[in-house]
Amino acid sequence: MDADGDTVNWSSYDRPVRLLMVNQFTINVAFYMLMPYLAGHLSGGLGMAGWTVGLVLGVRNLSQQGLFLLGGTLADRLGYRPVIIAGCLLRTAGFGLLGFASSLPVLLTASVLTGFAGALFNPAVRAYLALGAADRRVEAFALFNVFYQAGILLGPLIGLALMAADFRLVCAVAAGLFALLTVVQVLALPPRAGSRSETGVLGDWRTVLANRPFVLFSCAMAGSYVMSFQVYLALPLALGDTGGVALLFVVSGGVAVLGQVRITAWARARWTPGQAMATGLALMGAAFLPLTVTTWIGAVLVCAALLGVGTALAYPFEMDTVVALSGGRLVATHYGLYQSIAGVGITVGNLAVGALLDLTPVLWVALAGVGMACAAAVHLLGRTGLTAPAPATS
Repeated sequence: MDADGDTVNWSSYDRPVRLLMVNQFTINVAFYMLMPYLAGHLSGGLGMAGWTVGLVLGVRNLSQQGLFLLGGTLADRLGYRPVIIAGCLLRTAGFGLLGFASSLPVLLTASVLTGFAGALFNPAVRAYLALGAADRRVEAFALFNVFYQAGILLGPLIGLALMAADFRLVCAVAAGLFALLTVVQVLALPPRAGSRSETGVLGDWRTVLANRPFVLFSCAMAGSYVMSFQVYLALPLALGDTGGVALLFVVSGGVAVLGQVRITAWARARWTPGQAMATGLALMGAAFLPLTVTTWIGAVLVCAALLGVGTALAYPFEMDTVVALSGGRLVATHYGLYQSIAGVGITVGNLAVGALLDLTPVLWVALAGVGMACAAAVHLLGRTGLTAPAPATS
């Protein structure tokens, strides 16, 4: 994808980069064909109490969000390939257990395995992709998001079809896909060393935490994840029983699948990365303003579409900025901390959203304010030069 808006040919990338994109598509297909139906299986199929369902799901989320930094550190110190393979192998085991477990201890074990798997391969995949794409990082992350969102769109549909037979079949197919990914990456993914330091793990963490521009940028961007998560929380609740929830996900993900590459090309030809990110964040915030007037299904779908466009504007430049601020050093560890900060933001944000659900006009105004505040913060960081690339290290 050049500045004139030409579409990048996926085949123009090196084989490892292409493989990572296909891997991410498959990862999301397998994950989203199972996870949307897990709560129903636990409560309806196994007859578990609400608090135990929440515990199983919460442990999975905590074991992923809380261990992103560790996963990134392991990728930098051990190499990206073995950590990606280990993550896929762990998720194979975790999804397999979920299909046949009926006791709480086994379910919690499966949840931990599933969550830790994500903490392993997510930072490693992004770091590998960033280094493999070299000076085409922005374009590569735009295509990566197309594969990412396509997996989210397709996964629930496959899962719904398989659920007609049995939840265990869903788990078996999802685990089989991760097993296949494990084999493919063992055979086809070349080794890629991280930027291991000689200071030890704690030294690596101190280095990343001392990177003030990176930490400030991470905090400024955390609100984008709070806003985008509302496709799963506040917006479905706003729709109620209208039957439009499936359409909501189609609109949200379809924007990225159909428009991501062109949106990125258009933005890159006109704006700096900081301007593209700030504009995307402001658009995400503005997406909630129609809901202050009405929560009719049309307004909710407009909100979802604008959230998709705003995310598409910001995401490739956001991922590129993380690498730029790392200076090419401890890239996976930087991604790990970045995702951990985003996870904290989602948790805190969702607690606030939950508290405001009965005050819907206030909720939508507050979410719009989050977008505007994040846009202003990213703009200010750019104006002060704090998001300028760090000096590269050898």
